[in-house]
Amino acid sequence: MQTVFDFELPKGFVDENGGLHKLGKMRLATAGDEIGAMRDPRVISNPSYLSIVVLASVITEIEGIPAVPATLIERLYTADLAYLQDMYQRINDIDPPTITVVCPECSHTFEAPVNFTREG
Repeated sequence: MQTVFDFELPKGFVDENGGLHKLGKMRLATAGDEIGAMRDPRVISNPSYLSIVVLASVITEIEGIPAVPATLIERLYTADLAYLQDMYQRINDIDPPTITVVCPECSHTFEAPVNFTREG
């Protein structure tokens, strides 16, 4: 199972020397990441800060920057923040359950999503 994912920021992080950093790595989140973020005083006083704290805990590096604190995440362009939030959702999402289905006409086998809602 893959637990660390490479990314390339659309705009990139510009450091204090004007250096541009676009490449990085994000790991899968743990329950501890989410629980710890909820206990963070910055999140308690401003719930909108939750994604900043969580991203800071799961981004293991940004090109040449070994530690990624929340203050670095705050300095990202909004396009980069949106990109990382979307990536976080995609890599930590649970794959929907599927079943193997055989077409009664052509006998082609394929995977189909299971729908757990009950109608009628």
